[in-house]
Amino acid sequence: MDHFSTRHRTQEIERQILSSNACLVSESKGRAKEEEADDFRTDFQRDRDRILNSNAFSRLKEKTQVFLAPCGDHYRTRLVHSLEVSQISRTIARGLRLNEDLVEAIALGHDIGHSPFGHSGEEVLNQVCPHGFSHSENGVRVVNFLANHGQGLNLTYEVIDGIKCHSFGGDKAKTLEGRLVSVCDKVAYVNHDIDDAIRAGMLSVGDLPQDCLKVLGSSKSQRISTVARSIIQNSDSDIKMSSEVSKAQFKLRDYMFKNIYYSNKVQLEQDKARNIVKMLYKYYRSHNSKLPEFYKQIAKKFDVDRAICDYISGMSDIYITEQYIDFFIPKFLGT
Repeated sequence: MDHFSTRHRTQEIERQILSSNACLVSESKGRAKEEEADDFRTDFQRDRDRILNSNAFSRLKEKTQVFLAPCGDHYRTRLVHSLEVSQISRTIARGLRLNEDLVEAIALGHDIGHSPFGHSGEEVLNQVCPHGFSHSENGVRVVNFLANHGQGLNLTYEVIDGIKCHSFGGDKAKTLEGRLVSVCDKVAYVNHDIDDAIRAGMLSVGDLPQDCLKVLGSSKSQRISTVARSIIQNSDSDIKMSSEVSKAQFKLRDYMFKNIYYSNKVQLEQDKARNIVKMLYKYYRSHNSKLPEFYKQIAKKFDVDRAICDYISGMSDIYITEQYIDFFIPKFLGT
């Protein structure tokens, strides 16, 4: 069979089996820079592959989810979180007959703009950089410009929109696929953060709001399955769950914010992380010459603050900590 027809067959299958609410790749708004079509892959599949093969995606394996420098290999990182969001989103997308390729690309790329130390690093950069900072907006900057040595990834409009609009309280994505990833992001982190908090000895299943567990289930698998089922049963022209499931999910999320994310134990370590980001930013503000050449060029094209923010936001937790030690911790003689 002619290999050149593979992409066309995929597009034809989409037209035949996907919901009328789905985003067909054949109807994509395309890329900022036109490219010749791939023989085998659709544009959304190519976007997924570009994200997976980017350095920014690889660095997510060393970026904090909630717990900083945990003792053990089983705590989530941003990379694991992104994979879990992708898995949940794709399962629900299949049930709703939405475009799984688009969902997967958005899910894998949704946190690609995250700073080191998660939301703590994000808060500091937003405070110290005059341009402000949010990981979702930075994700767009990464895929449009910073990735691929300043060439960007030239993703499709729909994937970029999904990355930009995934954060809670922000604009809604234009596609149902983007809105689904936004919902699944919250479902994923609440439930896997419960797992990590239990592993860390910070809570037990018995501490969780029991009325929520009666609705959602006592295990992580049961809770995610309940939400997935509810979304599939209640969504039409928008992504929705039943009122009962939605209230239980949001109440569980609020519980995690009050008792885990904002707990003294977590915040004590996050304060240390915030200080590292703040000190590094201040250091590079006074030592522009220490910036790598790529970021010096950004400083010339934009300004120094833009360059420093771009550099620090791309660092892993490990790398920024090594930088901090190198610049601020005295070296012993002979080392």
